[in-house]
Amino acid sequence: MTTHTFPIALDFDEGIDRKILRRLRDRFVAVNRVRRQRARSALAYRQQVVLDILPLVFHLNHPSLPGYLHRDCPHGLSHYQPDDDVLGAAQRLSRTFAYREAGKRRPDLEALFLMGSPGSLGHSVASDLDVWLCHDAGLSPAAVQQLEQKAEQVSVWAESLGVELHVFVFSASDWRMRQQRAEVAGENCGSAQHYLLLDEFYRTSIHLGGRYPLWWLVPVADEAQYSARTRQLIECRFIRADEYIDFGAVPRVPREEFLGAGVWQLYKGIDSPWKSILKLLLIECYARDEDQGPLALAFKAAVYRGDTDPDRLDPYVMLYQRLADWLSEAHAGGRLELVQRSLYLKAGYPLTRAEASGEHWRGRLLRALVTSWGWDEGKFRFLDNRQRWRVEDVIALRRTVVNEFTHSYRLLSRLAREHGGNAAISQRDLNLLGRKLYAVFQRKAGKIELINPNLAPSLAEENLSFFHQSAQEGEGAEGWLLFRDLENPSEAFWQPVIRRSSNLAELMLWCYCNGLLTRATRLNLRAGDSAASVGEARELLEALYDALPMPVGPPGRGALQQPVRPLRNLLLVNVAVDPQAHLTERGLHRLSARSDSLGFSGGRENLVHSIDQITLNSWHEISLQHYAAGDTLIQCLKNVLAAAAATPDRLPTLSVHSQSGGHGLAIARRVQEVFDDVLRQFFAGGRGPHPLRYVLEVDRRYFVLQFAGQDPGFTAVDDLDSLVAQLCRPQSEYVPVVFDRQALLDQGALRTVCQGSEPGNIQVFYQVTGKQALLWAVDEVGSVFHWQRPFSGRRHLLGPLLRFLENLLERRQLQDVFTAPGGLLDIHCFELVVRERQWVAERRTVSVDDSPINALEVQAVGTREGDGELLFDIFCNGQDFTVQEYGDQLIPAVAHYIRSLRRSGETYPVYLSDLHLPHDLEPQGYQQELQTCQYLYHRQQLEAALSRALAG
Repeated sequence: MTTHTFPIALDFDEGIDRKILRRLRDRFVAVNRVRRQRARSALAYRQQVVLDILPLVFHLNHPSLPGYLHRDCPHGLSHYQPDDDVLGAAQRLSRTFAYREAGKRRPDLEALFLMGSPGSLGHSVASDLDVWLCHDAGLSPAAVQQLEQKAEQVSVWAESLGVELHVFVFSASDWRMRQQRAEVAGENCGSAQHYLLLDEFYRTSIHLGGRYPLWWLVPVADEAQYSARTRQLIECRFIRADEYIDFGAVPRVPREEFLGAGVWQLYKGIDSPWKSILKLLLIECYARDEDQGPLALAFKAAVYRGDTDPDRLDPYVMLYQRLADWLSEAHAGGRLELVQRSLYLKAGYPLTRAEASGEHWRGRLLRALVTSWGWDEGKFRFLDNRQRWRVEDVIALRRTVVNEFTHSYRLLSRLAREHGGNAAISQRDLNLLGRKLYAVFQRKAGKIELINPNLAPSLAEENLSFFHQSAQEGEGAEGWLLFRDLENPSEAFWQPVIRRSSNLAELMLWCYCNGLLTRATRLNLRAGDSAASVGEARELLEALYDALPMPVGPPGRGALQQPVRPLRNLLLVNVAVDPQAHLTERGLHRLSARSDSLGFSGGRENLVHSIDQITLNSWHEISLQHYAAGDTLIQCLKNVLAAAAATPDRLPTLSVHSQSGGHGLAIARRVQEVFDDVLRQFFAGGRGPHPLRYVLEVDRRYFVLQFAGQDPGFTAVDDLDSLVAQLCRPQSEYVPVVFDRQALLDQGALRTVCQGSEPGNIQVFYQVTGKQALLWAVDEVGSVFHWQRPFSGRRHLLGPLLRFLENLLERRQLQDVFTAPGGLLDIHCFELVVRERQWVAERRTVSVDDSPINALEVQAVGTREGDGELLFDIFCNGQDFTVQEYGDQLIPAVAHYIRSLRRSGETYPVYLSDLHLPHDLEPQGYQQELQTCQYLYHRQQLEAALSRALAG
């Protein structure tokens, strides 16, 4: 290019020379031409056609060119005239292409620019191409939509050639009024920045076709009067308005933008840390040193001075120089070194391999920079060999990167406090970016930290050694150590430990998620006191491959707009644990007809000793929670249910793995059954959690799972009597009892009773066993009450009970309590019998009329005074027995009276025919509606007390 050494000065007050304006424009165009050549040279030969014909593709709406969709799609690029090279490239692409002039048709498109790193030191083979396509402000929304669709198709075509192309479609007037459509997505900064992006555009853009930036023609000294100066240029006809496009001035970057722009760069830093570090520091530099002004003004001032050297005007060189001056003045040598390292790695041009193929302009420029930094060859040789970086190198480098990000975050937090109300970022975009940052950088219990955010191509290790600390420190030591290439345990004292962990599953998951552990990795394992083996570790690795494919990409916009939820769960059962170690040590293996892993063999042993729950959530965080103390299975189940309750229509997938040796496969199947069954019951139909009580039997104990609103809870009981008492507890709504498929298999009668429960009705079940009868009542809300009676016939067993229930239902009907939609509650009676080795409930018709007409009328009325105990007054055949009169002798007095009425002197049972209970039955609360089982419980207590008194 021609080097301009003389400065150009424009004095709007003294007068403007049109020739000087053209010379100034040509100077910018010359800089632009060199940058375009450099951008083209960075592309592979087959990719260069993208840059060559891009203006032609939008200038014409030709079926033979890429992106053609509609005949009426807007086209025509202002003042664009393709040269022979462009037309030749188009004809090579499509032989049927023939160029025709568009005539005097008004063009729909004003300008086309390439911006960002192309043509600069920062452009690497991995860089993408960002294009601004500016259309006429008068286009209809439908026409703009057609243009956007065409731009998407052009990007697809470019992708087929290995070029990542992003085309942003808007009008300059929309840009000036900040009305361009923008959302936070892969390559769009949304509402986060305006002037910062304009600053970057003016100093990095490459003009591909159409109008030139009007900003070129306004001197830096007049930037504050930009509107007046541009109006003067156009109204006085120093320039033709249709030859220039106006995006506005950039005299300074308002502080209100720093918050949104900084958060955006933190967001981008997740995937591109080196570029983001440079931009974050530039934002901080702008914020702390506002007098310097934006870099775009420095670029324009240099061109006006005649300094058009492409190396000195390189956007990344100018950025580095600004940061170096600022950090040197602040004596921040460590941060300056990070800037140098970031620039070198962003350039992606390994100097140690450049000489072999002849030095490119980028290599020449980069070598000059590292020489000025005082780097020796060993330093950039290390940076060039990223594929050889080990995990320790990446951890140290990531720590430096995260420290810088943390520093920037603190600065942004201060800016948020000072300017949060006026921040130039929408709250919606700020929340979205914040969630992404939280998902990546926030530390929390159990979360697997991903240490390689595009720092090294791979961290895969050929050999990894997992050592239990007892193998190194002796019996009783806990935890695991990770080494590289360590086979002899005696060498462990002198070898560096890559990582420590309390359990093997967490250590292997960390290695797997960070790419250290692959199927090709050779494993060495020293189990120590644990039961781990290389075979088990290999099986665990395959389970991770199956359930959690890596790498996990970034979460989508839609996912981040929603609350976090689990996507996948993998349960690893008994990792490095032998559930029957006490037998294995003696060389024994227990055989039993009872194969349930939660109640194995005659001893009903629980073989689930530990669970490691691995979760991938919708924000693509991976976490592990270890359960090894207490009720392991129940605690894990409760946490899975709690997470599922938030989105019952989108339950996470769940798989279970246990080592194949011993009973491992059976254990995995059983745990999978439990979780599948429980989730299916509570969230049937994609809704829930449904009201029910799920009963599990584990290790001779019983657990009742039940939701309280959205929160799952469980109650543990030690024996069958306690379980039956638990099932009798009052419920606020109909809550049926559901048994696990292996729970209480030896209590078939109880399982049959609960399965026969119906909402809004009362079911009475009885089982005759010789001279005794077992009775169960399931009331209108599913509570279960159980008691026992002497049996002398169905009439005497059920008649008094039905009479009592009828009296209760009649009173309720008058009070309009528990009345079913169809009227009064029904009472159904069933006899429990065994048919073909199966318990069944057979309907029995029993009428209350079967009770003798002259039966004794015994009624009780309960009262409670304050927090005192519940007391009863009893009325028997018109005789009153009150607590006030008889005190603690009330029951014996009633028994004496009943005995006096019996001529034969027999001590057969007495039955209550009616019972009234107070609503403050529980001293801690008031119950508006008492359940049938509560009446039956107190009836049974009173009848038992009277029977004992009669027998005495």
